[in-house]
Amino acid sequence: MAAVATTRTRINLKKNDVVQVIAGRDAGKQGKILKVIPEKNRVVVQGVAFVKKHTKPNPQRNIKGGIAEREGAIHASNVMVVCGECGKRTRIGHKLLADGSKVRTCRHCEGALDK
Repeated sequence: MAAVATTRTRINLKKNDVVQVIAGRDAGKQGKILKVIPEKNRVVVQGVAFVKKHTKPNPQRNIKGGIAEREGAIHASNVMVVCGECGKRTRIGHKLLADGSKVRTCRHCEGALDK
């Protein structure tokens, strides 16, 4: 069988960005990005998209059994970055600075998203 070619888009989101969910059952919630998974075009956001994981007890590893809740991954297209300066959710622009470095910017207030 031939390998299936997958198109991968570049994710402009980074860990610790504050984002707002714009689609799905958690629409409107805001949280910080805990993990970015670029291979699957997904992000894990704090306090959003909880999934239940059934764990078996393992006394050797000191793991208690039961049902654990943790954040699941959501598609990167379902979140938007929240600007730290103007507080609006925004698309990400890029700007070249005088020293030659590239910085992500807010499309509303032109403020820098990178610290």
